[in-house]
Amino acid sequence: MGVSVASLGFPRIGLRRELKTALESYWSGRSELDALLSTASTLRRVNWTSQKEHGADIVPSNDFSLYDHVLDISAMLGAVPEAYGWKGGTVDPVTYFAMARGSQGCCAHGVTAGEMTKWFDTNYHYLVPDLTADQTFRLSTTKVVDEYREAKALGFQTRPVLLGPVTYLLLAKIRGDQEVSPLGLLERVLPVYQQVLEQLVAEGADWVQFDEPGLALDLDDAARAAFRTAYATLTAAVPSIKIMLTPYFGALDDNLDTALSLPVHGLHLDLVRAPEQLADVLGKVRPELLLSLGVVDGRNVWRADLSRLLNGLEPIFRARGNLVLAPSCSLLHVPIDLARETDLDPEIGQWLAFAVQKIAELRTLATALEQGRDAVRDVLEASDRAASLRRSSPRIHDLAVQTRLMAVTPEQSCRNAPFARRRDEQQAWLDLPLFPTTTIGSFPQTPEIRAARAANARGELPEADYTAFLREQTSKAVRWQEEVGLDALVHGEFERNDMVQYFGEQLSGFVFTKHAWVQSYGSRYVRPPIIFGDVSRPHPMTVEWWRYAQSLTERPMKGMLTGPVTILNWSFVRDDQPRAATCRQIALAIRDEVQDLEAAGAAMIQIDEAALREGLPLRRRDWKTYLDWAVESFRLTASGVADRTQIHTHMCYSEFNDIIVAIAAMDADVISIETARSKMELLDAFVQDAYPAEIGPGVYDIHSPRVPTVEEMVALLRAARERLEDRQIWVNPDCGLKTRKWPEVEPAIANMVEAARLLRAEAAA
Repeated sequence: MGVSVASLGFPRIGLRRELKTALESYWSGRSELDALLSTASTLRRVNWTSQKEHGADIVPSNDFSLYDHVLDISAMLGAVPEAYGWKGGTVDPVTYFAMARGSQGCCAHGVTAGEMTKWFDTNYHYLVPDLTADQTFRLSTTKVVDEYREAKALGFQTRPVLLGPVTYLLLAKIRGDQEVSPLGLLERVLPVYQQVLEQLVAEGADWVQFDEPGLALDLDDAARAAFRTAYATLTAAVPSIKIMLTPYFGALDDNLDTALSLPVHGLHLDLVRAPEQLADVLGKVRPELLLSLGVVDGRNVWRADLSRLLNGLEPIFRARGNLVLAPSCSLLHVPIDLARETDLDPEIGQWLAFAVQKIAELRTLATALEQGRDAVRDVLEASDRAASLRRSSPRIHDLAVQTRLMAVTPEQSCRNAPFARRRDEQQAWLDLPLFPTTTIGSFPQTPEIRAARAANARGELPEADYTAFLREQTSKAVRWQEEVGLDALVHGEFERNDMVQYFGEQLSGFVFTKHAWVQSYGSRYVRPPIIFGDVSRPHPMTVEWWRYAQSLTERPMKGMLTGPVTILNWSFVRDDQPRAATCRQIALAIRDEVQDLEAAGAAMIQIDEAALREGLPLRRRDWKTYLDWAVESFRLTASGVADRTQIHTHMCYSEFNDIIVAIAAMDADVISIETARSKMELLDAFVQDAYPAEIGPGVYDIHSPRVPTVEEMVALLRAARERLEDRQIWVNPDCGLKTRKWPEVEPAIANMVEAARLLRAEAAA
């Protein structure tokens, strides 16, 4: 009998974002590959050491990635699209990073990056496997075995982690033939997985963790059969290694019998997202199957209520004896160490736990189960005290916010007139050309801007000087936009640190960290706000910067806001009330800002809902509830304006066919979306449902350093014209340009404006 503590995966980025620094140095040519690989090796060693020191018995290897763990599997399988010029053998770093980021140079033939989308319902992005119906697979990297061997040499017996073969294929696309299921390639994929397992056994591995979050999805009989085939094949072929099957992000539900039937040795349960599934599992599970209980939240930052968890765990431990305690999922989605947040409000800080604290919480639970609660009495009392103080803190609840929310009427979520009438009024007022050009909002945050912000934060640059500097940057950006020929301008957002943090810092109910970074994709990290209490807007947030920017030009200047659903989904959200209630509170705060912008003279107001799709529940039965309150929240922000005020929104990578009815129900006048990587394929959903409003399909992939040519953009716009009416089409990049550099942005936007000019000439011919 015994209890083990397992980590399912750990943040890759480093306490001081060492991976970001090393990647960007390598990409820019300032350092060699050896320096990047050395940093990566150091981070892995630090991670293994830290997890062990904080109480993990089982630590993972191969949870580290230079860019993305799904891309790592594509590289392992040799699933490299022909365009990247790979000739076989080992997938080299040039090819790997070309798949991730695209390439302007000759080595990878100047190709675009692979399609990227959200990892289930998180804010992490993965590279979509790009396969063909006749795809062949062969072992093409040794990363899994290399990192296991590396850990073993340092004294760590790790449990290697691989994304399972079925989930990998469920995430894949078959290029050129959407009727062919990627699951049909399973028999070709399994021999490579088998080869990896055999190599791990040869190196001394005794367990392997197969992540199969696909088991939390709605699956058909073919997908369930694929799971049975996959694990029957692998366990029969390599019987000497034990498999921990690791679904997460939701309940197994109607996939439970499939999961329990698989010939694996352990099963993980996400009991944070789906605590209700435990009873069903305990009633059906075979005695010899090792259960891994995900009882600590791997996706949020709140401290666990340890006594409450023990109340549920103790009878299970008495009945089964052997247990593994783990986070609900990989800790990739939370910051690394709360101890670094020395400036955090201490009252709120005591309510939080980051990755290393979560492992320590699991160690406390394991000790209490094995030795009794008295063995960790002080820790349990501290946990009880923190939970009680959080429940009773007067900083959590604001009666004025709650009263206002209760008074909201359905009329407050409706525009005055239908879109067709609004469009006529807006065109008469704005007088825009066919295929109007604009950008999504932000311009490059240069080293000079970041340095000035840091100096201001340290008190070294006076506020007046900092404001003058930002005004100068804004003025330059406005002049450049006029010179390049954009039709609808933005002020560039130089005063903003982040599209969510900037607003959260000015809203009540939020708290912020200094070092709590998490990975969004590649070297793109974010510091999500923490929503701990009721939300309201004490004062206007953007009006003065919009007013200044508009004073510099006669062209329309968009007011730029982040929408309530995105603020919610890109924050660590309080877990003591429904997410819908928190979202509506944010919506009322943003509604106040929209009305103040309109009163100041804004003719266009963009309310970004980049994260609407990623909040969609994994099970279809739950979609309507989420979409109803998400759409209502957006409409609540946007519906208090006059008909002639044009409301824009923006959405990031999404499977729009899943939510097209909800997008239409948002009743925005213009939506901009990311379509460059999908070659306008995502527009098909808007065509099938006859989307009535205007659309800006992205023609410039801002996640890649490539500068697309005029011809590429014209080709994309022609593809858009095949799907949409000319009057519907706007011309814009995929997303904001904050992370790019001006030498990339200037020619790319100039090419975009020229592409729009050529399209106007074609339309007039």
